[in-house]
Amino acid sequence: MTKTQIFPGRYDSLEKISEFIQENTKNAGFDGFTSYTIETAVDEACSNIIEHAYGQENIGDIEISVSINPSNLTIYIKDNGKPFNPKSIPKPNLSSNLYERKGDGLGLYMMRQWMDEVQFEFVDNKNVLKMVKNKGQ
Repeated sequence: MTKTQIFPGRYDSLEKISEFIQENTKNAGFDGFTSYTIETAVDEACSNIIEHAYGQENIGDIEISVSINPSNLTIYIKDNGKPFNPKSIPKPNLSSNLYERKGDGLGLYMMRQWMDEVQFEFVDNKNVLKMVKNKGQ
């Protein structure tokens, strides 16, 4: 089963996005901690869309589709912002002071740590992020 919702590309949409993800992770049977990590990965992705793909709030929408399968939960996040190339993001220096970091790829790194699969594509003039979390691991 797939559920899709479209949210305005604004920071105040993040709460509604989190509620949408929480509902789906609960329906998929994930425990509280795993649900939280999935929600945090989605929040990071959507914050990056607003800040980097759109450059500010109210420029475009964020479309989120969630599919619950017997073996996993798959999330697609789409936006019409500037094309994103994940290879352009440096790997974070995990030993550096957290307060001195700025735009060092830590968010992308954490998304990859929390999710089992993270893929970026640019298709039909849209950024498409696919994130998968397997069940039972």
